[in-house]
Amino acid sequence: MQDTQQSPRRQTLARFRKYEPLIRELVTRDLKVKYRRSFLGYVWSILNPLLMMALQTIIFSYMFSSNIPNYPLYLICGNTLFTFFNESANMGMASVLGNSSLIKKVYIPKYIFPLSRVASSFVTMVFSLAAVLLVMLFTRATLYPTLLLFWVPLIFEFFFCCGIALLLSALAVYFRDIQYLFGILTMAWMYATPIFYPIEQLPPFAQNLMKFNPMYHYINLFRNLVIYGNIPGPNTWIACIVSSVVMLVLGLWVFRKLQRNFILYI
Repeated sequence: MQDTQQSPRRQTLARFRKYEPLIRELVTRDLKVKYRRSFLGYVWSILNPLLMMALQTIIFSYMFSSNIPNYPLYLICGNTLFTFFNESANMGMASVLGNSSLIKKVYIPKYIFPLSRVASSFVTMVFSLAAVLLVMLFTRATLYPTLLLFWVPLIFEFFFCCGIALLLSALAVYFRDIQYLFGILTMAWMYATPIFYPIEQLPPFAQNLMKFNPMYHYINLFRNLVIYGNIPGPNTWIACIVSSVVMLVLGLWVFRKLQRNFILYI
């Protein structure tokens, strides 16, 4: 009985391993296309967050920096994680439609396309972490032992982004307008997340609403580990785990339900 229950899981894992070379090839292709004909190439993964941090520091320094120690590091930590979310969600949303010609020709598990886009965005974010390290060294930030756990919130966010990429890529096949609506939603989401301002500046009711913002919890966990040398309490960890699992399960469920008729709409 137990073997019967485990067999579908084993089949799924075996199928995923079968297409691992294809996933690697798609990730490599995305990275090559992104930096094609670029003089600096992958160096832009470091320069882009640094330039963005410098610009936002100049703009927001008079409003927020006096209340936030090491404001440049505070800013680049939030930007790095939110940029990964924004890029992976938008790239994942267009992944099925963008590979429609390949889907029509050969059988490939369709979930591979949004997952590969998230993976390529994750690789780009890993390069961007070099910019975070440079800011830490330049500002002489304290290197706490908790820095060794920096990867934990990134893994939580990775699974959250996989779920939202699966969800959006399936919906975009049926409702093309979602690509434009999500751009507006992302902008609102960015300003609703304490990336360049402290959460303490929000009114109490807004601070309570922030508990339902997964990006706040990922960024808050990352900042505590990297900047402040703190390990947050169980509420932060529970929020990160629950939001990641719920979004991944929801994305997989919706994608599985809608993928049957993809061929009719792409």
